[in-house]
Amino acid sequence: MSQSPRVALLLTHTRDHYTIDRVAEEVAARGVEPVRVDVDTYPATVGLDAFIDPDGVRPALTLGDRIIEPEAVVGVWRRKLWPAPPPEGMDPQMAAACAREAISARDLWLAGFEARGLPMINDPSAEYAAENKGRQLAAARTCGLAVPPTLVTNRPAAARAFWRRHGGDVVAKMLTPYSMSMNADTPFVYTNRITEADLDGLDGLRVSPMVFQRCVPKAHELRIIVVGDRAFAGRIDAADSARGATDWRRAAVGEVQWKPATLDPELARRLCAVVRRLGLVYGAADVIVTPDGAPVFLEVNPAGEWGMIEHRLGAPIAAALADALVGAGPRPKEHR
Repeated sequence: MSQSPRVALLLTHTRDHYTIDRVAEEVAARGVEPVRVDVDTYPATVGLDAFIDPDGVRPALTLGDRIIEPEAVVGVWRRKLWPAPPPEGMDPQMAAACAREAISARDLWLAGFEARGLPMINDPSAEYAAENKGRQLAAARTCGLAVPPTLVTNRPAAARAFWRRHGGDVVAKMLTPYSMSMNADTPFVYTNRITEADLDGLDGLRVSPMVFQRCVPKAHELRIIVVGDRAFAGRIDAADSARGATDWRRAAVGEVQWKPATLDPELARRLCAVVRRLGLVYGAADVIVTPDGAPVFLEVNPAGEWGMIEHRLGAPIAAALADALVGAGPRPKEHR
């Protein structure tokens, strides 16, 4: 068995590509070995050990014939944590119970690295809390950013009153990220406008509360990637898209494209402050720029995508992540 003296763990899933490869390249360029761990193959083929004693949790990783002890690890990137698919033919209740056990064991293993004070992008407990859009909006307000009037409710009457108060110019969205399954590449529930016809169909709020926001007029939208105290921006304009005007992710393929954006330094500073306040190192922020040029904060995704900003616009996001993860190496110029 061989072991590298310095490794960085890159946690992802078997279907991931480009971003994970780019960060691996940048980590290697800094003299540290990138070790990819496809967590959706755990517990079938990946071995995660958490040794618990009075000193805490000691995590170890087994990949094939190789054992990586915690002393070799210099940083952990939690890129994506997908569960393993259930074994074929297993009883659904048993499969669900096994999945819960696997996730609990994986989280305990991660906690061992967290306790060692290693760079972790992002801290698991901070990321879990930061996924809540209400917390994000509160942090943004505290850091001096404009946010839309927002209501989180499980009461249909409150939602209807909010809709009327804002002249029917209201959208609805989920409070936390939600994907339909492992195979979903985009969120299952998009941001949608609420029409008058929708007001009679809000009984589902009694099962699941939702977020209602006044719709913000837009000249264009920005995806701003924050890594520590650095920010990289891309611009997208979906206003003329029949499907993507409210949520650009619904635009048809080829209908919209990412363009370079000039990022106001004060906006960048405030977004970095939001990410820091949420206890994160990394965050992908979505901002609307109104027709009069005012930025309005919508949300920050602790695990949001950034590949399109680097691939299409040349922003050195992978290099920034590698710097935050393992340090060393030249610091690239921010993409403005």
